[in-house]
Amino acid sequence: MINSTEGPAEGDTFGTGAGIVLRQPRAVWATAGASVVAFMGIGLVDPILPSIARGLDATAGQVSLLFTSYFLITAVAMLVTGFVSSRIGGRRTLLLGLALVVVFAGLAGTSGSVGELVGFRAGWGLGNALFVSTALAVIVGAAAGGSATAILLYESALGLGMACGPLAGALLGNVSWRYPFFGTAFLMAVGFLCITAFLKEQPKPARTTSLLDPLRALGHKGLASAAASAFFYNYTFFTVLAFTPFVLNMTPYKSGAVFFCWGLLLAVFSVIVAPRMQARFGSLKVLGGSLLLLAADVLVLGYGDHTTAVVCTVLSGAFIGVNNTVYTELALGVSDAPRPVASAGYNFVRWFAAAAAPYFAPKIEEWSSIRVPFVVAAVTALLGAAVVYLRRDALSKEAEELEPVHATEDGVTIFAN
Repeated sequence: MINSTEGPAEGDTFGTGAGIVLRQPRAVWATAGASVVAFMGIGLVDPILPSIARGLDATAGQVSLLFTSYFLITAVAMLVTGFVSSRIGGRRTLLLGLALVVVFAGLAGTSGSVGELVGFRAGWGLGNALFVSTALAVIVGAAAGGSATAILLYESALGLGMACGPLAGALLGNVSWRYPFFGTAFLMAVGFLCITAFLKEQPKPARTTSLLDPLRALGHKGLASAAASAFFYNYTFFTVLAFTPFVLNMTPYKSGAVFFCWGLLLAVFSVIVAPRMQARFGSLKVLGGSLLLLAADVLVLGYGDHTTAVVCTVLSGAFIGVNNTVYTELALGVSDAPRPVASAGYNFVRWFAAAAAPYFAPKIEEWSSIRVPFVVAAVTALLGAAVVYLRRDALSKEAEELEPVHATEDGVTIFAN
């Protein structure tokens, strides 16, 4: 809580005060607003996956490649974003990313085949990686109130985008599966104009980033451990996000409502609940416990009836929100590498799992049954928890020394998450 006479309580994420959070330059609001739309693009296609499959006469496995191509390019782009932004500057990198999203999201709406749509989604992923990986650094540089306020704004944009993406996809997709793509292109074009008008170029870093710097950063045992655990966790995360819509088999409106509630829980637990739990129990205990609960949740999701599946889908947002926050803090605080470099290396590893899950989940269903993909997702969550436990000494630097610092975000460099 914030004490009006003594200042913020130690470790309080909202210690900067709501007034400071709201008193920001237009450049910050322009970047944060574009960030909301960028994060909307991740869950935008969730409610319309079955509609896309019917519209393009495609299988569930083919349509789920929309996630695979998007995140595969995102993972590889993690090695490029720092290289680009350290040379052309944050503002130009943001505008380049936005321009790519506008072009490829618009083209996605014109697709005549699932192959075209998957390809355009990959280009969209490159643009989104360039934008999101740079947005937090730009907000930190321009925000009033210091880095804590900037991180809070960015995390709020993440949560709002993840919540509103499925809802926007449902509202527009109920008319045509093409409209959500056109809507995203339009909103990102507005973001492009706002950043062009309100954001001035920031100083370039004193040292440029090479393509290999993120890989070198993974030589640190703590960062490598955080990335390995996050890899397993992200497989579980994106099994829920990309495969569950086919299991629920609901109309776009109903599916959008389910994932909107999921996104609200993700936002609340990421921004509000996770920091308080960390302050009380410690990062590693919170992360390990949340991963175990997520494993149990997805297992029940796979074996329960339709109502149970809906409840467990929504509930998973709470565990995912907690995990996203803690993983980001571990990745950014556990090594001595510069934060953008550490984040790039961490995200390079974990986004490969986000690309793998949407591809393998439908394949596993074809080879076995609809329940088995969730068994696999439960196992990967348990593996993530096992890495946290077995590598707790390597991960303890951030947990012990940086506990009061709540750098929350699904990942500084892509979301970072």
